[in-house]
Amino acid sequence: MKNSVTFGILIGVLSLIWLFVMRATGYNLTDSQASPIEYVSVLIPLIGLYFGVRNFRDGELKGEMGFLEALIQSFKILLVGGILAVFAGIIFINWGGGDSNDTTFQSFSGRIFGALLVGVIEAFAVSLLLTTKSNRVD
Repeated sequence: MKNSVTFGILIGVLSLIWLFVMRATGYNLTDSQASPIEYVSVLIPLIGLYFGVRNFRDGELKGEMGFLEALIQSFKILLVGGILAVFAGIIFINWGGGDSNDTTFQSFSGRIFGALLVGVIEAFAVSLLLTTKSNRVD
């Protein structure tokens, strides 16, 4: 559990930094369309998941890890990171000081749902990539 919390916090903190860098550069969430620079943020959970699951495999499991073990570890890391990222997003929205007609919350919730889908796809990809034990199905 320590591994998933450590790398989940890493993802959450990097997401928080990303949001505030975007805010400092004048980025606004009121658009319903994503700007091209937003797609770079996909690398944050990918890097955190890869290093977190690899550390789990090499450290705790002595290099032998099945797909399900990797997937469960990925979801634990994403859960911790997601909680922190949503918290950072709430701070981001409140710090923006939008009025009652602002669509910031609606746009942000759509982006969080998209991040959830991307995170699940990345969890499957990292789990497939780092699995060392093969299980035959007859």
